[in-house]
Amino acid sequence: MPSEAWSRALRLFDADLRRRGMAEKTRRAYGVDLGQFALWCGGQSIEPVEVTPRTLRRYAALLSERRDVPATVARKLASLRAFYRVLREHGLLAQNPADLMPAPKRPASLPTVLRPDEMAALLDRIPVSTPLEVRDRAMFEVAYACGLRAEEIVDLDAASVDFDGEQLRVEGKGSKTRLVPAGEPALRALGRYLERARPALATEPREPALFLSKSGRRLSTSDVRRRLRVWARHAAVQGGVSPHALRHSFATHLLEGGADLRAIQELLGHASLSTTQIYTRVESARLRAAYARSHPRA
Repeated sequence: MPSEAWSRALRLFDADLRRRGMAEKTRRAYGVDLGQFALWCGGQSIEPVEVTPRTLRRYAALLSERRDVPATVARKLASLRAFYRVLREHGLLAQNPADLMPAPKRPASLPTVLRPDEMAALLDRIPVSTPLEVRDRAMFEVAYACGLRAEEIVDLDAASVDFDGEQLRVEGKGSKTRLVPAGEPALRALGRYLERARPALATEPREPALFLSKSGRRLSTSDVRRRLRVWARHAAVQGGVSPHALRHSFATHLLEGGADLRAIQELLGHASLSTTQIYTRVESARLRAAYARSHPRA
Protein backbone atom coordinates (compact mmCIF):
# COMPACT_ATOMS: atom_id res chain seq x y z
CA MET A 1 0.00 0.00 0.00
CA PRO A 2 1.23 3.56 -0.72
CA SER A 3 2.31 5.60 2.30
CA GLU A 4 0.05 8.27 3.78
CA ALA A 5 2.14 10.95 2.05
CA TRP A 6 1.55 9.27 -1.32
CA SER A 7 -2.17 8.81 -0.61
CA ARG A 8 -2.56 12.51 0.28
CA ALA A 9 -0.65 13.60 -2.83
CA LEU A 10 -2.72 11.32 -5.10
CA ARG A 11 -5.98 12.62 -3.60
CA LEU A 12 -4.80 16.18 -4.15
CA PHE A 13 -3.97 15.42 -7.78
CA ASP A 14 -7.30 13.69 -8.42
CA ALA A 15 -9.21 16.63 -6.92
CA ASP A 16 -7.26 19.01 -9.15
CA LEU A 17 -8.10 16.99 -12.28
CA ARG A 18 -11.79 17.01 -11.33
CA ARG A 19 -11.68 20.77 -10.81
CA ARG A 20 -10.14 21.24 -14.27
CA GLY A 21 -12.84 19.09 -15.87
CA MET A 22 -10.46 16.35 -17.02
CA ALA A 23 -12.23 13.60 -18.98
CA GLU A 24 -13.20 10.70 -16.73
CA LYS A 25 -11.37 8.12 -18.85
CA THR A 26 -8.12 10.13 -18.76
CA ARG A 27 -8.45 10.82 -15.05
CA ARG A 28 -8.82 7.11 -14.30
CA ALA A 29 -5.83 6.23 -16.53
CA TYR A 30 -3.66 8.82 -14.75
CA GLY A 31 -4.79 7.45 -11.39
CA VAL A 32 -3.76 3.91 -12.35
CA ASP A 33 -0.41 5.08 -13.72
CA LEU A 34 0.42 7.12 -10.62
CA GLY A 35 -0.74 4.36 -8.28
CA GLN A 36 1.77 2.02 -9.94
CA PHE A 37 4.52 4.63 -9.61
CA ALA A 38 3.62 5.20 -5.94
CA LEU A 39 3.90 1.46 -5.23
CA TRP A 40 7.29 1.32 -7.00
CA CYS A 41 8.54 4.29 -4.98
CA GLY A 42 7.12 2.83 -1.78
CA GLY A 43 9.18 -0.30 -2.30
CA GLN A 44 12.26 1.91 -2.17
CA SER A 45 11.03 4.18 0.65
CA ILE A 46 10.82 7.21 -1.65
CA GLU A 47 8.16 9.77 -0.72
CA PRO A 48 6.51 12.05 -3.34
CA VAL A 49 8.67 15.11 -2.54
CA GLU A 50 11.85 13.00 -2.62
CA VAL A 51 11.50 12.00 -6.28
CA THR A 52 14.31 13.38 -8.46
CA PRO A 53 14.96 13.37 -12.23
CA ARG A 54 17.26 10.40 -11.61
CA THR A 55 14.36 8.52 -9.92
CA LEU A 56 12.20 9.15 -12.96
CA ARG A 57 14.92 8.01 -15.38
CA ARG A 58 15.22 4.75 -13.45
CA TYR A 59 11.44 4.29 -13.61
CA ALA A 60 11.37 5.03 -17.36
CA ALA A 61 14.15 2.45 -17.84
CA LEU A 62 12.02 -0.08 -15.95
CA LEU A 63 9.07 0.60 -18.25
CA SER A 64 11.30 0.06 -21.28
CA GLU A 65 12.62 -3.21 -19.85
CA ARG A 66 9.02 -4.36 -19.44
CA ARG A 67 8.59 -3.67 -23.16
CA ASP A 68 5.65 -1.31 -22.65
CA VAL A 69 4.68 0.20 -26.00
CA PRO A 70 5.84 3.80 -26.59
CA ALA A 71 2.28 5.17 -26.38
CA THR A 72 1.84 3.62 -22.91
CA VAL A 73 5.20 4.92 -21.70
CA ALA A 74 4.37 8.37 -23.06
CA ARG A 75 1.06 8.41 -21.17
CA LYS A 76 2.69 7.27 -17.93
CA LEU A 77 5.33 10.01 -18.19
CA ALA A 78 2.64 12.56 -19.04
CA SER A 79 0.78 11.58 -15.88
CA LEU A 80 3.96 12.10 -13.85
CA ARG A 81 4.53 15.53 -15.38
CA ALA A 82 0.96 16.54 -14.59
CA PHE A 83 1.19 15.13 -11.04
CA TYR A 84 4.35 17.03 -10.19
CA ARG A 85 3.05 20.19 -11.84
CA VAL A 86 0.11 20.09 -9.41
CA LEU A 87 2.37 19.47 -6.40
CA ARG A 88 4.53 22.42 -7.47
CA GLU A 89 1.48 24.67 -7.94
CA HIS A 90 0.40 23.81 -4.39
CA GLY A 91 3.81 24.79 -3.04
CA LEU A 92 4.93 21.28 -2.11
CA LEU A 93 7.94 21.37 -4.48
CA ALA A 94 10.33 24.03 -5.74
CA GLN A 95 10.51 22.50 -9.23
CA ASN A 96 8.97 19.73 -11.27
CA PRO A 97 11.41 16.76 -11.48
CA ALA A 98 9.59 15.48 -14.59
CA ASP A 99 10.13 18.63 -16.68
CA LEU A 100 13.36 17.35 -18.21
CA MET A 101 12.07 13.84 -18.95
CA PRO A 102 11.89 13.36 -22.73
CA ALA A 103 8.82 11.52 -23.99
CA PRO A 104 9.56 8.38 -26.03
CA LYS A 105 9.14 8.81 -29.76
CA ARG A 106 5.84 7.40 -30.93
CA PRO A 107 5.66 5.90 -34.39
CA ALA A 108 3.80 8.21 -36.74
CA SER A 109 0.47 6.65 -37.61
CA LEU A 110 -2.41 8.03 -39.57
CA PRO A 111 -5.99 7.50 -38.42
CA THR A 112 -8.27 5.02 -40.13
CA VAL A 113 -10.44 6.83 -42.69
CA LEU A 114 -13.26 5.32 -44.71
CA ARG A 115 -13.84 6.46 -48.29
CA PRO A 116 -17.15 8.25 -48.91
CA ASP A 117 -18.48 5.19 -50.75
CA GLU A 118 -17.51 2.96 -47.81
CA MET A 119 -19.30 5.30 -45.40
CA ALA A 120 -22.38 5.25 -47.60
CA ALA A 121 -22.29 1.44 -47.79
CA LEU A 122 -21.95 1.16 -44.02
CA LEU A 123 -24.82 3.51 -43.20
CA ASP A 124 -27.19 2.52 -46.00
CA ARG A 125 -26.85 -1.19 -45.17
CA ILE A 126 -28.20 -0.72 -41.62
CA PRO A 127 -31.87 -1.79 -41.86
CA VAL A 128 -34.68 0.02 -40.07
CA SER A 129 -37.04 -2.85 -39.26
CA THR A 130 -36.63 -3.11 -35.48
CA PRO A 131 -36.23 -0.43 -32.76
CA LEU A 132 -32.56 -1.40 -32.24
CA GLU A 133 -31.84 -1.16 -35.97
CA VAL A 134 -33.56 2.24 -36.18
CA ARG A 135 -31.51 3.36 -33.17
CA ASP A 136 -28.24 2.17 -34.68
CA ARG A 137 -28.95 3.82 -38.03
CA ALA A 138 -29.67 7.14 -36.30
CA MET A 139 -26.70 6.80 -33.96
CA PHE A 140 -24.12 6.20 -36.68
CA GLU A 141 -25.65 8.72 -39.08
CA VAL A 142 -25.22 11.29 -36.29
CA ALA A 143 -21.71 10.07 -35.38
CA TYR A 144 -20.52 10.60 -38.96
CA ALA A 145 -22.57 13.73 -39.69
CA CYS A 146 -21.28 15.51 -36.57
CA GLY A 147 -17.84 13.91 -36.05
CA LEU A 148 -18.58 12.78 -32.51
CA ARG A 149 -16.37 10.88 -30.08
CA ALA A 150 -17.87 7.67 -28.61
CA GLU A 151 -18.24 9.42 -25.24
CA GLU A 152 -20.08 12.30 -26.90
CA ILE A 153 -22.50 9.92 -28.63
CA VAL A 154 -23.58 8.27 -25.38
CA ASP A 155 -23.70 11.59 -23.49
CA LEU A 156 -26.28 13.06 -25.88
CA ASP A 157 -29.70 13.70 -24.35
CA ALA A 158 -32.99 13.80 -26.23
CA ALA A 159 -33.00 17.55 -25.54
CA SER A 160 -29.62 17.87 -27.32
CA VAL A 161 -31.29 17.74 -30.74
CA ASP A 162 -32.44 21.05 -32.24
CA PHE A 163 -34.45 20.16 -35.33
CA ASP A 164 -35.37 23.78 -36.07
CA GLY A 165 -31.72 24.87 -35.93
CA GLU A 166 -30.57 21.66 -37.66
CA GLN A 167 -27.87 21.14 -35.05
CA LEU A 168 -26.89 19.17 -31.94
CA ARG A 169 -25.69 20.45 -28.60
CA VAL A 170 -22.61 18.34 -27.77
CA GLU A 171 -20.84 18.06 -24.41
CA GLY A 172 -17.18 17.54 -25.29
CA LYS A 173 -13.96 17.01 -23.37
CA GLY A 174 -13.50 19.15 -20.29
CA SER A 175 -17.29 19.75 -20.14
CA LYS A 176 -17.01 22.14 -23.10
CA THR A 177 -20.25 22.56 -25.03
CA ARG A 178 -20.37 23.11 -28.79
CA LEU A 179 -23.14 23.34 -31.36
CA VAL A 180 -22.57 21.08 -34.38
CA PRO A 181 -24.62 21.24 -37.60
CA ALA A 182 -26.35 18.01 -38.63
CA GLY A 183 -27.20 17.14 -42.22
CA GLU A 184 -30.56 16.09 -43.57
CA PRO A 185 -29.92 12.29 -43.56
CA ALA A 186 -28.88 12.40 -39.89
CA LEU A 187 -31.86 14.55 -38.85
CA ARG A 188 -34.22 12.33 -40.82
CA ALA A 189 -32.80 9.22 -39.11
CA LEU A 190 -33.08 10.94 -35.71
CA GLY A 191 -36.69 11.92 -36.36
CA ARG A 192 -37.57 8.32 -37.28
CA TYR A 193 -35.79 7.04 -34.16
CA LEU A 194 -37.51 9.49 -31.82
CA GLU A 195 -40.91 8.77 -33.34
CA ARG A 196 -40.74 5.01 -33.80
CA ALA A 197 -37.92 3.42 -31.81
CA ARG A 198 -37.10 5.39 -28.67
CA PRO A 199 -40.66 5.12 -27.26
CA ALA A 200 -40.44 1.33 -27.74
CA LEU A 201 -37.12 1.19 -25.85
CA ALA A 202 -37.94 3.65 -23.06
CA THR A 203 -38.82 1.99 -19.73
CA GLU A 204 -38.35 5.09 -17.58
CA PRO A 205 -40.19 8.22 -18.80
CA ARG A 206 -37.67 10.53 -17.11
CA GLU A 207 -34.56 8.95 -18.70
CA PRO A 208 -32.92 11.88 -20.55
CA ALA A 209 -30.50 9.87 -22.73
CA LEU A 210 -31.03 10.16 -26.48
CA PHE A 211 -29.81 6.69 -27.41
CA LEU A 212 -31.23 3.91 -25.23
CA SER A 213 -30.23 0.29 -24.71
CA LYS A 214 -32.76 -2.51 -25.08
CA SER A 215 -33.33 -2.22 -21.31
CA GLY A 216 -34.08 1.48 -21.61
CA ARG A 217 -30.85 2.81 -20.14
CA ARG A 218 -28.16 5.09 -21.52
CA LEU A 219 -25.74 3.20 -23.77
CA SER A 220 -22.08 2.71 -22.84
CA THR A 221 -19.18 3.43 -25.21
CA SER A 222 -18.50 -0.31 -25.41
CA ASP A 223 -22.10 -0.82 -26.63
CA VAL A 224 -21.49 1.72 -29.39
CA ARG A 225 -18.24 0.06 -30.49
CA ARG A 226 -19.79 -3.40 -30.45
CA ARG A 227 -22.79 -2.37 -32.56
CA LEU A 228 -20.56 -0.57 -35.06
CA ARG A 229 -18.44 -3.71 -35.48
CA VAL A 230 -21.62 -5.68 -36.23
CA TRP A 231 -22.71 -3.31 -39.00
CA ALA A 232 -19.20 -2.95 -40.43
CA ARG A 233 -19.10 -6.73 -40.89
CA HIS A 234 -22.60 -6.63 -42.36
CA ALA A 235 -21.47 -4.06 -44.94
CA ALA A 236 -18.19 -5.93 -45.55
CA VAL A 237 -16.17 -2.79 -44.75
CA GLN A 238 -12.51 -3.76 -44.37
CA GLY A 239 -10.19 -2.69 -41.54
CA GLY A 240 -10.83 -1.65 -37.96
CA VAL A 241 -13.98 0.45 -37.99
CA SER A 242 -14.46 2.30 -34.71
CA PRO A 243 -16.43 5.39 -33.68
CA HIS A 244 -13.17 7.31 -33.96
CA ALA A 245 -12.80 6.10 -37.56
CA LEU A 246 -16.17 7.74 -38.30
CA ARG A 247 -14.91 10.92 -36.64
CA HIS A 248 -11.69 10.82 -38.68
CA SER A 249 -13.69 10.21 -41.84
CA PHE A 250 -15.93 13.21 -41.03
CA ALA A 251 -12.91 15.51 -40.70
CA THR A 252 -11.07 14.15 -43.74
CA HIS A 253 -14.12 14.38 -46.00
CA LEU A 254 -14.69 17.98 -44.86
CA LEU A 255 -11.09 18.84 -45.71
CA GLU A 256 -11.41 17.16 -49.11
CA GLY A 257 -14.59 19.15 -49.69
CA GLY A 258 -12.81 22.45 -49.11
CA ALA A 259 -13.48 23.20 -45.42
CA ASP A 260 -10.68 25.10 -43.69
CA LEU A 261 -8.81 23.71 -40.68
CA ARG A 262 -10.17 26.32 -38.26
CA ALA A 263 -13.75 25.32 -39.06
CA ILE A 264 -12.89 21.63 -38.69
CA GLN A 265 -11.17 22.37 -35.38
CA GLU A 266 -14.35 23.99 -34.03
CA LEU A 267 -16.59 21.21 -35.31
CA LEU A 268 -14.39 18.54 -33.70
CA GLY A 269 -14.05 20.46 -30.44
CA HIS A 270 -10.23 20.40 -30.54
CA ALA A 271 -8.61 22.79 -28.06
CA SER A 272 -5.56 23.21 -30.30
CA LEU A 273 -5.25 23.58 -34.07
CA SER A 274 -2.14 21.36 -33.96
CA THR A 275 -4.40 18.41 -33.07
CA THR A 276 -6.53 19.06 -36.15
CA GLN A 277 -3.52 19.28 -38.44
CA ILE A 278 -3.19 15.49 -38.54
CA TYR A 279 -5.90 15.61 -41.22
CA THR A 280 -3.62 17.55 -43.54
CA ARG A 281 -1.21 14.61 -43.26
CA VAL A 282 -4.05 12.22 -44.07
CA GLU A 283 -4.90 14.27 -47.17
CA SER A 284 -1.23 14.51 -48.16
CA ALA A 285 -0.83 10.72 -47.84
CA ARG A 286 -3.95 10.20 -49.98
CA LEU A 287 -2.61 12.51 -52.69
CA ARG A 288 0.80 10.79 -52.69
CA ALA A 289 -0.91 7.40 -53.07
CA ALA A 290 -3.04 8.72 -55.93
CA TYR A 291 0.09 10.12 -57.60
CA ALA A 292 1.94 6.81 -57.21
CA ARG A 293 -0.98 4.92 -58.74
CA SER A 294 -1.69 7.28 -61.59
CA HIS A 295 1.38 9.15 -62.82
CA PRO A 296 3.28 7.33 -65.62
CA ARG A 297 6.65 8.35 -64.18
CA ALA A 298 5.83 8.13 -60.49
